[in-house]
Amino acid sequence: MLPSLFGQVVGVRKFTNGDIEIDFYHDDEITEYRYSSDPSRLGTFPKNLAETLASTLTTDICIEIFFNEDGAPTYVELEECDDDFDDDEESD
Repeated sequence: MLPSLFGQVVGVRKFTNGDIEIDFYHDDEITEYRYSSDPSRLGTFPKNLAETLASTLTTDICIEIFFNEDGAPTYVELEECDDDFDDDEESD
């Protein structure tokens, strides 16, 4: 089974040069992911996956991100968050 992370998008920054930065909340921490069209910048996400993640900001959509053996994201699964995920966030 491929490694994955389950969580929600809590912040998005879109830049005029086309770069996208995404704050992804999972396991009680926030990880920043980035898409960049500039090959000299380190981008961790393909554009289509970054745009999909960005579109879920301020929704009740939970995301599971799947990674290959090298740690690169390969695909995402979207689903409506259940009350248990929301309760976990509120209890912190």
